[in-house]
Amino acid sequence: MASQAKQKQKLLFMKKLFEQKSDEDHPITGIQLIDILAGQNIKCERKTVYDDIDTLKGSGMDLVTTKVGHSNAYYLDQRLFQEEELYVLADAVASSRFLTIKKSNELIEKLMTLTSEFKAPALRRNFFIRNRAKAVNEQIYYSINAINKGINEDKNIEFKYYEYTPEKKKQLRHSGEVYKVSPYYLVCNDNNYYLICYSYKYEKISYFRIDRMTKVEVTEEKRYVLSDDEDALAKQQRYAVFEMYPGDAVTAEIKFDNSLMNAVIDRFTERVAVKKVDDSHFCIEVQVQLSPTFYGWLFKFGDKAELISPKEAVDGAKEMLDSIRNLYK
Repeated sequence: MASQAKQKQKLLFMKKLFEQKSDEDHPITGIQLIDILAGQNIKCERKTVYDDIDTLKGSGMDLVTTKVGHSNAYYLDQRLFQEEELYVLADAVASSRFLTIKKSNELIEKLMTLTSEFKAPALRRNFFIRNRAKAVNEQIYYSINAINKGINEDKNIEFKYYEYTPEKKKQLRHSGEVYKVSPYYLVCNDNNYYLICYSYKYEKISYFRIDRMTKVEVTEEKRYVLSDDEDALAKQQRYAVFEMYPGDAVTAEIKFDNSLMNAVIDRFTERVAVKKVDDSHFCIEVQVQLSPTFYGWLFKFGDKAELISPKEAVDGAKEMLDSIRNLYK
């Protein structure tokens, strides 16, 4: 009976074998396949092996026939993900700040199963992210799932929020108060994950760092229905904020030295509208939120970037520069 059960599992075993132990540099001959099957207590003749290979091909497996000596050999060529695609995914997982080291390693282990065992070790590359801290909150993975569930099911969520004390200890904000919000958008901004939501406490559009959230639960309450203005603001905040720091949203006109075009595109993408000012400068108009992080980004370019308008933005820049200058009197 056990032998009959093994026989029924033969195609599944062969499929897994080609996925894990074959590639263009490691084809498997028919004789080798018969010996491997025999080692698994699965009896097989040469003709039935070739019939099984044809069946696997017919099911969609891209089994390529080649030669090893005078014998036909087979390997799995096209897979769900190609080698270069897996490298990109593995690097993204390794460098992701919101994933803990443990979770990154677990995900890379799973990615390794999507290629042959001969190529899998290359996914553990010598990938070093300079000055990139990794998350320490293992719950973020599950918090994201709960938030997505709330968004997809049109339900409110509840959670607690913590911050760090000067002693670097976690401390629940407001003595462990439970926050109730209507979740709308998840945003990855400067390598952190944020939730854009309607806050019942603040009665406005707000956002929270997801790695600072804990005990995230989906409630049975329907989400708050955003007004047209609130919906527009929530969508705007997906793009306008700098490190999700609160501030008034404005359309800012900024003049840059031509040498800063790469930096501007890195921040605002190639879709940003550019207008030539003179042979040495260009100008852009973008939506931003007037916050310390925005001004900090702008000031790092020194005299090669100038905020032109609106007046409230220029005044804010002057005030921030004055406050910094006062520190060094």
